[in-house]
Amino acid sequence: MGLLLKVFIPLLGAALAFYFYSASENFNEEMLRGRRVIVTGASMGIGEQMAYHLARMEAHLLLTARTEARLQKVVERCLELGAASARYISGSMDSPTLPEQLLREAENTWGGLDMLILNHIGQSGVRFFNGDVEHVRQLMEINFISYVAMTTAALPMLKESEGSIVVVSSVAGRTGGPFTAPYSATKFALDGFFSSLRQEFIMDKVNVSITLCILGYINTESAVRAVSHIIRSTPAPKDECALEIIRGAALRRREVLYPPLSIRAMLLGRSFAPELLDSIVRSNFHRPN
Repeated sequence: MGLLLKVFIPLLGAALAFYFYSASENFNEEMLRGRRVIVTGASMGIGEQMAYHLARMEAHLLLTARTEARLQKVVERCLELGAASARYISGSMDSPTLPEQLLREAENTWGGLDMLILNHIGQSGVRFFNGDVEHVRQLMEINFISYVAMTTAALPMLKESEGSIVVVSSVAGRTGGPFTAPYSATKFALDGFFSSLRQEFIMDKVNVSITLCILGYINTESAVRAVSHIIRSTPAPKDECALEIIRGAALRRREVLYPPLSIRAMLLGRSFAPELLDSIVRSNFHRPN
């Protein structure tokens, strides 16, 4: 029975992924031309790649991250790639003033906002939970509370433009794995908050889409540095991941799953064979030192 489930779940996941991702969806890069977009966590990794894709599509970009020197280089590259405009504001997302600063810049510069892409994360080690409650609080502030604060600040302009909110999350926010308890908690919080908020938007007839991005292991610098020594999987490419997120946002999808086959198989496993899934997940990890 166990072997049957190991074979059946991935095959069913592949079939469903093929159905959903091969359906006729008329994505066109023109959909992003002239769009006014804020991207957080844009100095490296998936955020940086999203900025480059959006620049090629001639969007207006306002980028933010902690590291100003890296942001400067990303903005320069975005302008080279054809961005309609590109600027940045550096800062830490645990700052209570940064959301208003970013949204004030968008309003003063563009007169509005079409898309908010929330992509930043705080630093968290990959290890057994050691009882550090203060670290959990700090991580929740950056990985969750700041997402709520940014959304709250952006909503008036997004309602006016009937725009989009894109929340970059993780499969760790749908099914728990070892060694990432604080990180996983913040991602579960994102899923709960934004899924609930979507329901409220529908009930209140607010035409602002929310796209939750459920990502697996991606070959960003930070992810590879953190887990490459303990995980057996091969990471998926960050540039393709970034493009899939942008495509999903433009089409106002409810969710983006990437890489689609493995993530959909995991979500199916969580529903139909959770203990088997847990065992498979554990077998994919080495114990950290």
